[in-house]
Amino acid sequence: MFAVEVREHIMIAHSFKGDLFGPAQRLHGATFVVDVAFFRHELTVDGVVIDIGRAHDALKGLLGPLNYRNLDDLPEFAGRQTTTEFLSRHIFDGMAAAARSGALGPGGEGVEKIRVTLHESHVARAWYEGDVKA
Repeated sequence: MFAVEVREHIMIAHSFKGDLFGPAQRLHGATFVVDVAFFRHELTVDGVVIDIGRAHDALKGLLGPLNYRNLDDLPEFAGRQTTTEFLSRHIFDGMAAAARSGALGPGGEGVEKIRVTLHESHVARAWYEGDVKA
């Protein structure tokens, strides 16, 4: 299987509820390095997996509304624990929608799977990986 990966980062603030999270129950900041990998079995007629530039633009557009924001204040996350795992799925959903809608340009329709990895630090990361269904 072929793959192409793009990378961006976001800086956010958030807090968690529950004893599991210890001191992270207090408002704290995080900088996530975000990697999005696009997979397909066959290359396009141009010999690529996807248009890297459009993929990067789509990722930046998706992350823009989250960057330098307190996620606790965003209506779309009301009542949710914005864990690294949760955010990985949120970004996956947006990138899968971009692939299905044609926003990734020619070749985007052939993306079979996407993996979104959020690097929380140099020692911890989480990801969500799934099929892109039309």
